[in-house]
Amino acid sequence: MAASWGRREAQVVAFLALLVLAEAAAAEGGNDTAVRSGEELQKYKRIIRSQLQKINKPAIKTILSPDGDLIDCVPTHLQPAFDHPVLQGSEAVVEDPPERPKGYETGNAALADAGGGGGIQQLWSSGGETCPEGTVPIRRTREEDILRASSARSFGRKPPAPAASTERDAVGGSHEHAVGYAVGEELYGAKASLNVWAPKLSSSSEFSLSQIWIISGSFATDLNTIEAGWQVSPQLYGDSSPRFFTYWTTDAYRETGCYNLLCSGFVQTSNRIAIGAAISPVSAFNGKQFDISLLIWKDPKHGNWWLEFGPGVLVGYWPSYLFNHLAVHGTMVQFGGEIFNTRPAGVHTSTQMGSGHYAEQGFRQAAYFRNLQVVDWDNSLIPAANIKVIADHPNCYDIQARSNNVWGNYFYFGGPGRSIRCP
Repeated sequence: MAASWGRREAQVVAFLALLVLAEAAAAEGGNDTAVRSGEELQKYKRIIRSQLQKINKPAIKTILSPDGDLIDCVPTHLQPAFDHPVLQGSEAVVEDPPERPKGYETGNAALADAGGGGGIQQLWSSGGETCPEGTVPIRRTREEDILRASSARSFGRKPPAPAASTERDAVGGSHEHAVGYAVGEELYGAKASLNVWAPKLSSSSEFSLSQIWIISGSFATDLNTIEAGWQVSPQLYGDSSPRFFTYWTTDAYRETGCYNLLCSGFVQTSNRIAIGAAISPVSAFNGKQFDISLLIWKDPKHGNWWLEFGPGVLVGYWPSYLFNHLAVHGTMVQFGGEIFNTRPAGVHTSTQMGSGHYAEQGFRQAAYFRNLQVVDWDNSLIPAANIKVIADHPNCYDIQARSNNVWGNYFYFGGPGRSIRCP
């Protein structure tokens, strides 16, 4: 698999090299085709440079992560969110801290361990490096990141398809899900703990993730979503490490929204968490299990949707002005897994979801979500009752709901993709 990814990147490099040669030929008076190729290369280079200038902001400190990422400590008011017309020219991030949901106790631990293995951390800060107060850590985007995308325009966005849906036919043939969901007239947030894995992928253009969705609107046209969790996406990040991510859209993934801080949208407030950075360690099959706790909720004071990563660590918020439906409230929350299936070689992908093992295998073998909760109209955090589960391709990836006094409402999910059960 790694070799195939290497070949693909080599092909990209070779293609660009041919364009460079064409440019040189044009400079020496080559034919019209060479001139056009050179002009196209220069145009694409300008597009990429312009895009990098918009994404990467001036930093007062840069940290080299052990995995090769560059983490820029950017002054809070210079982050990409302030390119949005509503915030442009402003230096105020937020007026005051959000009002946390009732019934939720904060703590000091940032991440949890469900198997006696100690805490999880992000690799960039594993050596004790931090960003100063008044800055936010932002993973630097490089030219090769954009080149891996199918186009500069699509960089930082999910491949076009509706979000996870409770309607099998609405999901389409490319995005496949195994999710638990709750539906309500007024939903104001969700919380859960999910264990972290490093699923194997069949293709670098596919991804596998585990996340929470806050949803409102129509799946077909004006879907609003707020999303957070972990994902493996070689095309987006250039490796197969699980990474903490966020996403949002207001038009069913058509034109609005993006991953992480790759467009103006999410306002980061924390100097401790880098969105898009790798998290470690990961859960081991029949071994120690490591999970992260995520809470997304609508602050009743100002109406913004806040994200908390682990007890007490406020990452930032999605401003209410980004949305139409979610400017008021959500109507569905979902927890679970998603993969993108490109059908390599014309058959179902063998990209794994979760641990790559089916739900029936249970603790230490299957992926899970535990302590499922929702935020109600009164800004109270309550157990997610009447959770329903669905897998749109159950022979490939399945899900089983359970409940006990320790984990509350929870479920196991995942699968290997292409197999005897999933031809």
